[in-house]
Amino acid sequence: MQESLYVTGIVLKQTPFGEYDRRVCLLTREKGKITAFARGARKPGNRLAAATNPFAFGSFRLYEGRNSYTISEAEIRNYFPELMTDYVGACYGMYFAEVADFYCRENNDEKEMMKLVYQSLRALCAPALPNELVRSIFELKAIVVNGEYPGVPEERKLEESTRYALNYIAESSVEKLYTFTVSDKVLAELSQIASEYRKRFMDRSFKSLEILKTLC
Repeated sequence: MQESLYVTGIVLKQTPFGEYDRRVCLLTREKGKITAFARGARKPGNRLAAATNPFAFGSFRLYEGRNSYTISEAEIRNYFPELMTDYVGACYGMYFAEVADFYCRENNDEKEMMKLVYQSLRALCAPALPNELVRSIFELKAIVVNGEYPGVPEERKLEESTRYALNYIAESSVEKLYTFTVSDKVLAELSQIASEYRKRFMDRSFKSLEILKTLC
């Protein structure tokens, strides 16, 4: 008899598989990034249908196979319903999921990246925080979490508040990241630096980011 495994995680993406199933990419606290299948999840009324949508965060009961996992149960704590009616916000969320998919690996310790994705999705749902600020913070912190952050560009002429924000993002815990706002000028500088670092350290294109460029 197969033993079950319980993990806490967030759905990064899902794709149809077979006639009724879904293939799900889960970013988990215990196993890093894994592939799992949800049998019958595309059938109307199936109990795993909503639990395997992108951004669903909670606890998953899995059975381990030779090359993948099967989801048998799920207890979802947050579906991020605000993003279901916010197309632009959802695109930002899909971009964050793409970055996590790019960085994360199975059986790696990806707890910080999982927390970063979760807190960033929460920030997208906060009306007081501009999406572009959330994106800049996410990009910079993702580079920090991956151990590639080069620090504040000292050769650049920047607002003092920009330098403070960069240091705060690098040094603060993920839970305290989204606790500030900035002026338009500081946001422009943060966004520029984040974009430069992304192109330098994430050597690939992201489909959701290309879509965002046409919307914003």
